[in-house]
Amino acid sequence: MSPIALPTQHAAVLHGAKDLHFEERTLWPPHQGQAQVAVMATGLCGSDLHYYAHGRNGDFVVQAPLVLGHEAAGIVTSVGPGVKHLVPGQRVAIEAGIMCNNCSYCAKGRYNLCKNMRFCSSAKTFPHADGTLQERMNHPAHVLHPLPDNISFEQAALAEPLSVLIHASRRADFTPSSRPTVLVFGVGSIGLLACALAKSYGASRVVAIDINQTRLDFALQNGFAQQVHCLPLMDRAKTTEEQLRRAKEHISAALTEFAMPDGFDLVFECTGAEPCIQMSIHAAVTGGKVMLVGMGSRNVMLPLSAAATREVDIHGSFRYAHTYPTALALLASGKLPGIEKIITHRFSLQDTARAFELLARGRDDEGRMVLKVMVGAQS
Repeated sequence: MSPIALPTQHAAVLHGAKDLHFEERTLWPPHQGQAQVAVMATGLCGSDLHYYAHGRNGDFVVQAPLVLGHEAAGIVTSVGPGVKHLVPGQRVAIEAGIMCNNCSYCAKGRYNLCKNMRFCSSAKTFPHADGTLQERMNHPAHVLHPLPDNISFEQAALAEPLSVLIHASRRADFTPSSRPTVLVFGVGSIGLLACALAKSYGASRVVAIDINQTRLDFALQNGFAQQVHCLPLMDRAKTTEEQLRRAKEHISAALTEFAMPDGFDLVFECTGAEPCIQMSIHAAVTGGKVMLVGMGSRNVMLPLSAAATREVDIHGSFRYAHTYPTALALLASGKLPGIEKIITHRFSLQDTARAFELLARGRDDEGRMVLKVMVGAQS
């Protein structure tokens, strides 16, 4: 079929660091097993921002024009051959990871570790798989999840970051019946979702730590955390010994303020910052667990003896697997009150570059804090 005979659509396309173009592209029909989705809302993520600002995210460098965005929901507009469970007009959440369903990890249900994973908006694989910052996209139907009637497209877009926390909670064996005490490092959107999930699961206590008092005030005032602590801003430690000493001192002060000198049953580390990772080990109770959720420092000096001698389990957690139905059901249940308050700013697709610039600044022109920025037809 000639492209001349096909309709077109628009996409926000990254060509390099801070080089984002609003482009017209041919809209191809969906292939076997695919559905075409009109993307209604996309939440911007920290990894998207890294690609926008630097043209790379860690080791993954943009090698060709790339459409960013992977926290999204929309409306099915057409289906390809073989698709039976979706129909045009159906509202869906878009799970961005396309697993191979052929490797040992996929066979074990751990498809987030699939060696052949193609993740939309990631430059890890080449050719890159485009993300959701486009008007329409073709996507494998088996990773499109029907929405409950009572949630919006924006709420459905939060199913992706919420899935990250559901997966981490499963790794920690955190269930609604376990009722642990929970400490969250970092109250950006991921940390706030960690707090909200912990409360919905019936944690006996949920507290948060950050270096940003405004964000902590937001967490406290909107019921995400029951108590908060702001870490002092200090110059970079000159030696590793000084850094480790400071980490222990700072978390000791926080635990005293929380009246939890023995620590917390479960610690979600959502910053990826080395000092917070160090503090998280001391923050866990003897026999407790630390979940490494935040992605940041690549190489970290840890007080491992403090973990080993107290049997503090340190778990890595990467993306998610088989979480979307749970995330969508939880968003529809009303057990995450005020979750939409995480969404602080909205932009049209054409203004995607402005959305990224705002996210990078962290405050808008009126001085208001930026948390989750949504882009799309509803914005």
